[in-house]
Amino acid sequence: MDTNQRTEQEDIASPKRTNDLLKKHSLVLKKSLGQNFLVDPNILHKIVSSADLDVNKGVLEIGPGVGALTQQLAKKAGKVVAIEIDQRLLPLLTETLAGYAHASVIHGDILKVDLQALFQEQFKDFAQVSVVANLPYYITTPIIMKLLEEKLPLEYIVVMIQKEVASRMSAKPGGKEYGSLSIAVQYYCEPEVVTIVPKTVFIPQPNVDSAVIRLKVRQKPAVEVEDEVFFFEVVQASFVQRRKTIYNNLAVRYFTKETKGQLEAILLEAGIDPVRRGETLSMEEYARLSSCLSKALGRA
Repeated sequence: MDTNQRTEQEDIASPKRTNDLLKKHSLVLKKSLGQNFLVDPNILHKIVSSADLDVNKGVLEIGPGVGALTQQLAKKAGKVVAIEIDQRLLPLLTETLAGYAHASVIHGDILKVDLQALFQEQFKDFAQVSVVANLPYYITTPIIMKLLEEKLPLEYIVVMIQKEVASRMSAKPGGKEYGSLSIAVQYYCEPEVVTIVPKTVFIPQPNVDSAVIRLKVRQKPAVEVEDEVFFFEVVQASFVQRRKTIYNNLAVRYFTKETKGQLEAILLEAGIDPVRRGETLSMEEYARLSSCLSKALGRA
């Protein structure tokens, strides 16, 4: 790696530096884009260290903002590609990342970007790539699921998200936070909450506390299922009304009044008591249930 690529600039992660940059470029932050910029260097360093980066690894960042995290990532990684939806920030990012030739910004909407093509084009020389980002809270789940469902060659996803969502992603069976999001994330990843982040370290301050979560992407899913789409469909159906039993939720989704008598036998075949609620079932139980239900419904 050419050290001339890394002419380091003054760190951006401070309230004064961030406000000065915004003022210089006449920028007013848009609440509609979830723009809350982190101004605490200690939290930034925790995020970066959690991604286990070095010059042989690449990073995709989503929503770089003024470039505070981008700058820290560029100090560690071999290549950083950031996707920014707000065109107004591009000149500012050109300024703040001027010392890092291996860091680039793409103007685009992460939910519309062809990530397979981007990875082939931008990271073809890197065996390991991670996503590291301070995500807009209003579209956290769609972004995470896009990253996972596209089965990108990722090592880690290290993101700052709403504390409540981080709790749901890492929840175990039996609690009120455990649900379809927990299963979806844990099917693809091993989640770990790195740290809780108070709202006071952002400009402007959000209404909720945040958390940094690290998702270690599995080489293969946590459970083996015959039909992935149907597996997630069954999981979703099981949580439609959390207070209802697994029997009642699935009966509404898959059976008529005349045929729902079959469901009890299907549940028992899967080793599941029909009076249990969806939040008590493990991922392994959902895998068995989807298999038995698929066969009974003639989908297998």
